[in-house]
Amino acid sequence: MEIKAMITPNMNYANLKDSYLFYNISQKIKAYLEKNPDKHLYRMGIGDVSLPLCDAVIKALHEGVNDQAEKESFHGYMPECGAPFLRETIADYYGRRGVFLSSEEVFVSSGASDELGDILDLFDRSGTALVIEPAYPAYVDANVMAGRKIEFLASNKENGFLPEPTEDLKADLLYICSPNNPTGAVFSREKLKKWVDYANKNGSVILFDAAYEAFIEDDSLPHSIFEIEDAKTCAIEICSLSKTAGFTGTRLGYTVIPKTLERNGMNLNAMWVRNRTTKTNGVSYIIQKGASAVFTPEGQEQIHNNIRIYKNNAKVFMKALDELGIWYCGGKNAPYIWMKCPEGVSSWEMFDKLLNEIQVVGTPGSGFGACGEGYFRFSMFGDPEDTKEAAKRITELLK
Repeated sequence: MEIKAMITPNMNYANLKDSYLFYNISQKIKAYLEKNPDKHLYRMGIGDVSLPLCDAVIKALHEGVNDQAEKESFHGYMPECGAPFLRETIADYYGRRGVFLSSEEVFVSSGASDELGDILDLFDRSGTALVIEPAYPAYVDANVMAGRKIEFLASNKENGFLPEPTEDLKADLLYICSPNNPTGAVFSREKLKKWVDYANKNGSVILFDAAYEAFIEDDSLPHSIFEIEDAKTCAIEICSLSKTAGFTGTRLGYTVIPKTLERNGMNLNAMWVRNRTTKTNGVSYIIQKGASAVFTPEGQEQIHNNIRIYKNNAKVFMKALDELGIWYCGGKNAPYIWMKCPEGVSSWEMFDKLLNEIQVVGTPGSGFGACGEGYFRFSMFGDPEDTKEAAKRITELLK
């Protein structure tokens, strides 16, 4: 059959680098297990949770299902920007930390990963995005797909993987993740204020990824960028219940766009309302019902009990690294530990060594950008007994 006309695909996809990181990891693991089927692997690579949803959420989900079984309580299409009861609940959650939002500034989503890509609809493709490396790879890929120019700002051990803006920096969109994935580093109020000041001065917009805010235990550190003065005129915050409440398989997140955020006479909150009402039909009533339970006193107690288990995993692992005298960051206020590889050992060499000699699986730092070379990420979301054993094996291997 002759094709007379051809639609032009988005050629920016041709500029994407192969997503080799997790593919290579899975292939190496597959090959190892084929040769060693009797071996148990201690998996500390993927950032997925291992504990089930808390009782308060499960109860609310069941209530939501039951509501859908009765005509009087049945819900069809939900409001595209989120159910009012959940938007108000999330706004109240911010209010308890001194951040006062209108419920109309809170947008319910199916998760932070979806929102981090979709939010780019608000910005012209001619702009430049700044990505602080090491970085969550989706920041880069989403902008490559959009055809946007990307600038990279390297962070390192010397600045604690928390770089500051400089006068020569030129970017329209600024990605900041705190607590950071993969490094676990957390911006202080003072350092975050420098980025807010830069964004307001230059007319930039900060895309603040707060997916791990619930892991912060140091009261001096900000959970939200809106705890910083003047942030409401330069920032969008994207958060998730995936790691906070175990919603990795349930899917719900939320985005905060202040009504005071404007650029070139356009109000970004109003733009996002139009975007959502055009492109989505909202998140399931049942899932939103379950999510609302996360923010109740009972739900908060239960999810933090789970978070404490993950944080204890981090304590066990940090103790092992401290005894070895190995440099790392993260762990205390984040679910990731970013370890410096022994001198002369590359990230992938470290991966192979841990897998083949002690059956521990982590993530090579080079997969998060060039300046991640020579570092290694461990996730603390695993089984506590497995984490203890992995720490013991690493201590014996590297001592």
